[in-house]
Amino acid sequence: MRRIQKLAMSDQEVGAGSTDRFSSNYVATLFPYFLHWTRVYGSIYLYATGSIQTLHVIDPDMVKELASCKSLDLGKPSYLQKEHGPLLGMGILTANGDLWVHQRKVIAPEFFMDKGMVNLMMDAALSMLNSWEEKVESEGGRAEIVVDEFLRNFSADVISRASFGSSFVEGKGIFYKIRQLQKLMGKRSMLIGVPGSRYLPTKSNREIWNLGSCIRSLILNIAEKHGHDSATTPNKFFLHSIIEGSKAASFSSCTPEDFIVDNCKNIYFAGHETTSSTAAWCLMLLAAHPEWQDRARVEVLDVCHGEALDFDKLRKLKTLTMVIQETLRLYPPASFVTREALKDLNLGGIDIPKGTNIRVSIMLAHRDPSAWGADCDKFDPGRFAGGIARACKPHHMYMPFGVGPRTCAGQNLAMVEVKVVLSLLLSRFEFALSPSYDHRPVFRLTVEPGSGVPLILRKL
Repeated sequence: MRRIQKLAMSDQEVGAGSTDRFSSNYVATLFPYFLHWTRVYGSIYLYATGSIQTLHVIDPDMVKELASCKSLDLGKPSYLQKEHGPLLGMGILTANGDLWVHQRKVIAPEFFMDKGMVNLMMDAALSMLNSWEEKVESEGGRAEIVVDEFLRNFSADVISRASFGSSFVEGKGIFYKIRQLQKLMGKRSMLIGVPGSRYLPTKSNREIWNLGSCIRSLILNIAEKHGHDSATTPNKFFLHSIIEGSKAASFSSCTPEDFIVDNCKNIYFAGHETTSSTAAWCLMLLAAHPEWQDRARVEVLDVCHGEALDFDKLRKLKTLTMVIQETLRLYPPASFVTREALKDLNLGGIDIPKGTNIRVSIMLAHRDPSAWGADCDKFDPGRFAGGIARACKPHHMYMPFGVGPRTCAGQNLAMVEVKVVLSLLLSRFEFALSPSYDHRPVFRLTVEPGSGVPLILRKL
């Protein structure tokens, strides 16, 4: 592995100066084999890990073919259900065929953005920022805060209230155990595929099994409580739709209980981990680039004029949108788009046998000089000034929320959530990176700051 890491480090990466240190290419550290193999074998190549055959793709034409394919014969890899079963099960992130179609129909409408959703986000964000303000004032107008856990709790609070009608405090046990499960499963090598390894009674596997069982029990308890309360509760939350969806159709591969548990786990995980991680990377990059922090703050103050945020004001925050888009380019929530040919397929003139996996490395596509220019490793939100279509050529090489029919159903909610917390924070605080910050991206199913993001906050 070390030999491949050395081979993967280009002269440009080795000699990178401090200017772009916080946006430099982390792929050589976390996924050196993909970077090295792409340089050796090109933009399309086949590799095997254990019993899994995978076609690795970052060719723009092939990515376009993949994005355009609406056939249910191109689905999510079966190994995701097996290897990540305790975390994802057969929820919307991993299911295929008619089951996935039904899940999408049930879940997608729940992420529609309205005034109530924005107000809910603001309440959760203000609660967090008020605690920061108290800490800053108690320490003389300047304080160091490690923001990651706060952001994770904020995002979890939003998901809990919007989806389950409860605050983060009530769902804390589930979020805590899902976080533990994520860390354990993130330690597994990317090169999975050794038959039977997940059945071995290792310490890690036993912990994963126990956590999976506990999470299942907690979710079913919440669902049972909702069933008792639903008759007297006027508001019908996401959980209500999931419970009703579990009754609406019968699938041999998924019991009603599994339908409820797996989709709730998917929303708990994808709905708060990816959003909080994106917000943390945004704050890190704004702290490292004060000129963009100042520009974003001026825009927020100019748009709001001291008034409360609302959906219309959020849409006017163009600079902040560019900052978030650039953050998603450099640190996408998902590192890969993964698919499996459920039948023999032909994509881009390539015959792909049934059972072959297809993997698009998002982080490589987002840093491809041919699509983004020579400054692809530089933090420059200005590249999105003309929209995504002008930021890269071809535009489908920007895919922070996936591609094709299986694009993330909650992407609009995630964008608004990050906008809300950043705009409120910018209007209250000036911030810089703490000298203790250690830039160390790690892979825990999402790429996140390995040592947290400590910021020095000063009240405006």
